[in-house]
Amino acid sequence: MRKLKNNELGRISVDEFKEAEKTPIIVVLDNIRSLNNIGSVFRTSDAFLIEKIYLCGITATPPNKEIHKTALGATESVKWEYVEDTLELIKKLKNQGVKVFSIEQADNSTMLDELSVSREEKYAVVFGNEVKGVQQEVVTASDNCIEIPQLGTKHSLNISVSCGVVLWDLFVKLRG
Repeated sequence: MRKLKNNELGRISVDEFKEAEKTPIIVVLDNIRSLNNIGSVFRTSDAFLIEKIYLCGITATPPNKEIHKTALGATESVKWEYVEDTLELIKKLKNQGVKVFSIEQADNSTMLDELSVSREEKYAVVFGNEVKGVQQEVVTASDNCIEIPQLGTKHSLNISVSCGVVLWDLFVKLRG
């Protein structure tokens, strides 16, 4: 076995990314504090051809040196938009027929491994603040809460890790 060189990875250009058929997923970042987390979400979203990222509330926006450090250029490929009010955005997305899932530990949540999705639907996944999580009013307005099964003592994951787990799972279910 031999590690592949960068020129053997078959990477597409930014222009090819923009023209590619996207995975029908929108990422919503609800008041994310860490610039590194924001950059990581951009990079993960690029990897899975995510349609768009909404940056809400206190979530910082590109261009930003700290975001760029972890995004590695994904802020140029992934479509994004800043929206101040997460709840208003959720209402707008739902009116457009988008199914909205908050990624949160909540009563009556659906475990990610038990989640069924349809290739005929478009989904938005909301990731919340590193300390407070997704705002309760956003959770209430969501179609469902999705919980990542965890068996250890901490029962929490960093938002960038949660994003990777959730987007990979949905990517496989929607495109696999």
